[in-house]
Amino acid sequence: MWIDQDLCTGDGLCVDHCHSVFTLLEDGIAYVCDNGGPLNDPGGARSPAEVDPRYEEAVVRAALVCPGECIFIETL
Repeated sequence: MWIDQDLCTGDGLCVDHCHSVFTLLEDGIAYVCDNGGPLNDPGGARSPAEVDPRYEEAVVRAALVCPGECIFIETL
């Protein structure tokens, strides 16, 4: 799973749906969290984050409601 920050509108719906996986930073853009903090290289397909199985449904819901359509989920 990854976020395309260029498409992010900063609405924060992803955080509302799964604050354990997503966060908004001072720049108003959503980032993927890992171990409680944003990933160092959080955007783009080259740095996908693995989603804990307990958050999978919430991440899918967040992607579905995202107005920027910037959350990309890849399955193995």
